[in-house]
Amino acid sequence: MGNQKVFTDKAPKPIGPYSQGIIVDGRFVYTAGQVAIDPATNQVVEGDIKVQTRQVLKNIEAVLRAANASMESVVKTTVFLKDFNDFAAMNEVYAEFFSGSAPARSTVEVGRLPRDMKVEIEAVAVIEK
Repeated sequence: MGNQKVFTDKAPKPIGPYSQGIIVDGRFVYTAGQVAIDPATNQVVEGDIKVQTRQVLKNIEAVLRAANASMESVVKTTVFLKDFNDFAAMNEVYAEFFSGSAPARSTVEVGRLPRDMKVEIEAVAVIEK
């Protein structure tokens, strides 16, 4: 079946040689790391970690929808934080999007994120039949 690129105008357009997501064998979708860019304006969403996390997760949700998946079908996420002191606030918003069975997750602090954002998140989900 091979790999299939995912694209939606409801999430930020890739700014380099990568895809918003890739569907593997029609069963899984792997999203690119999403940051707090408003796809309508292509501008960074200004605000604290909660505001940025909410935009990041909306972007992930849009990519998943384009791949016939959903937040409920996410099995793994990786969260990259600019400052680990933001963990609790990020986690509060994260819990709003994953209120059911929360996926497995890794969270790491990084030296820098694109455009000096506070958070980037990537996800792996099962395609819904």
